[in-house]
Amino acid sequence: MHLWKRERGMFSLLIHGSCAMMKVEVMASVFGELFRISTWGESHGVGIGVVVDGCPPNIPLSREVVQAELDRRRPGQSALTTPRKETDEVEILSGVSDEGKTLGTPIAMLVRNADAKSSAYDEMLHKYRPSHADYAYDAKYGIRAAAGGGRASARETIGRVAAGAVAKAVLAQFCPQMQVVAWVKQVGDMRCETPPEQVKKSVVESNPVRTADAAAAERMGAAIEAARGKGDSLGGVIGCVVRYAPAGLGDPVFDKLEATLGHAMLSIPACKGFEVGSGFAAAAMCGSQHNDAFYMSGNDVRTRTNHSGGIQGGISNGEDIVMQLAFKPTATIMLEQETVTDERQASTLRGKGRHDPCVLPRAVPIVESMAWLVLLDHVLRQRAQCGVIPEPRAATVEEQGN
Repeated sequence: MHLWKRERGMFSLLIHGSCAMMKVEVMASVFGELFRISTWGESHGVGIGVVVDGCPPNIPLSREVVQAELDRRRPGQSALTTPRKETDEVEILSGVSDEGKTLGTPIAMLVRNADAKSSAYDEMLHKYRPSHADYAYDAKYGIRAAAGGGRASARETIGRVAAGAVAKAVLAQFCPQMQVVAWVKQVGDMRCETPPEQVKKSVVESNPVRTADAAAAERMGAAIEAARGKGDSLGGVIGCVVRYAPAGLGDPVFDKLEATLGHAMLSIPACKGFEVGSGFAAAAMCGSQHNDAFYMSGNDVRTRTNHSGGIQGGISNGEDIVMQLAFKPTATIMLEQETVTDERQASTLRGKGRHDPCVLPRAVPIVESMAWLVLLDHVLRQRAQCGVIPEPRAATVEEQGN
């Protein structure tokens, strides 16, 4: 006998047998513990949205604050992105007062799809696109939204960015010094060598690639255009740094800060790799090289180096939290590829529709949003368990310029 039971805002399937009962939680589109979001909608459906639950009351929040973040990820913002014409205008449906304050109740937000062209996907109704989720979705559900990939589309991230804007607004009240800056660190084999501590958001937002160096932006932009001209695509790496996060965020063992950050970042479409601090490079180092020696700077405990990436024992130590994310090349390309149909027949397929030749420039605000969501969730957990949020370390003279 199967029985559905609602529990903690999710549905659980209780499977009864003669000797045991197995509980399976169905929450694939929900993220977070105390600050919880649930995204919904398909790429070519009516719209995309999110419900934010657990937001504290009396936080200043306006539609314009959310829209500013969505404008950074919307399509058609430069020649390097998909030409799909979507303004991505957000509607706040609940949870915010007429005076622009959060009510403490669920915040529902909607962005309507305005430029969906399902006809571009007619051929994909029965053919599996290489490296897309088409076959995997059919294998799991026995049905899929073929137009645009449905939930597998990057348009799903609209809900994440809208929710991230809310999280950012809350943290502006609780941890006003905290900063999150992401940037394109690598496109193909071309790298931006700007160290994380020197990355300036003003520089990142001044170029369409969203990298931290103007010269690198020119080279990367040309490479993306060249790949588009060939009908191909490029992948790369996004860097992200969190500055002035208080020490003490994160929980031991399973909910370590880097574990929840990894969960968040690896859930972003096309993200295939994640590391904190020295990451995989630590495997080639000795302990004497990798250990971050402590010293005192005024009243702050600091480290001489930051191989730990601001996290030790799964808990933030007050240093910059430094991350890297690897993104695969866009799966839809305009070159003919081998594939099979849903009737298991060999076939070929050439990409159609409107797609980014490189997802990285538009992924930057998505990475930042997922970082804000994780950080706020851990701040709320820290406040609930320990009753206080530690003060962040003081900024150095050099850091004040960033």
